[in-house]
Amino acid sequence: MITVRAPATSANLGSGFDVFGVALDRPADVIRVERADRTTIEITGVGSQYIPTDPEKNTVGAVVDALNAPARIEIDKGVRPASGLGSSAASAAGAAVALNELYDRGLSRKELVPIAAEGEAVVSGAAHADNVAPSILGGFTIATEQGVESVDADIPLVACLPEIAVSTRDAREVVPETASMEQLVKTVGNAATLAVGMCQSNPELVGQGMADPLVTPARAKLITGYDAVSTAAQQAGAIGVTVSGSGPSMLAVCHDDRRRDVATAMLDAFADVGVEARAYQTRVSQGATLF
Repeated sequence: MITVRAPATSANLGSGFDVFGVALDRPADVIRVERADRTTIEITGVGSQYIPTDPEKNTVGAVVDALNAPARIEIDKGVRPASGLGSSAASAAGAAVALNELYDRGLSRKELVPIAAEGEAVVSGAAHADNVAPSILGGFTIATEQGVESVDADIPLVACLPEIAVSTRDAREVVPETASMEQLVKTVGNAATLAVGMCQSNPELVGQGMADPLVTPARAKLITGYDAVSTAAQQAGAIGVTVSGSGPSMLAVCHDDRRRDVATAMLDAFADVGVEARAYQTRVSQGATLF
């Protein structure tokens, strides 16, 4: 049996819509695989009751097919489905790494990214790599049509997950179809600033670069209390705040000594609008790990 810990991720990071992503050191899924004549899936953990075990409807099924690697698969969910923290991507990424090892396919981590992305397509309808890439490779990733690049980074973060639902489909439907030249210039400048900040492990630059005049304002409207939570986080020491993935999680960048204050402020602000939430004091971290 092969066991892999696959981390949660945060995609977009504000200015890097459908391109940027980071691996988080918590939460994470644990995936166990064992050779079998046919594929079966057993799921436990947070939100497991909402996830299909039929291989044709689960993200790992497409990974099994791509690698021609039937297996008995156990998934212990630590990443809540529909959280904006790459739940389906963690399962697909972990399965890709585990099955590649189990069957000795010899594929590199980068070669596994498009395979795991096909798994993502089962639930999202499109093979986006912005979540599976960091879950497999770790660090900060840039996923484009030309491929995926990654860099190690050490940035303190707080991911705050409210107990509300935002569907990926709804989150994509509110994304504006056009942008002004002013919005485009701001977004490109901020994305470049964020990328430099990641390369330098500089929270100040990363936080500044998360600002996004286009996608984030549209998606923020789907999250009850977003503006109040963002303001509270910044008053507590957050340098930048944005929507994590398609939401409803919110992601804040801060310095190490302010993570607890920022997490508490975000939880209190959600509570003030009647929303229960959970905060993860986390950071940019490594990708899927065999153990």
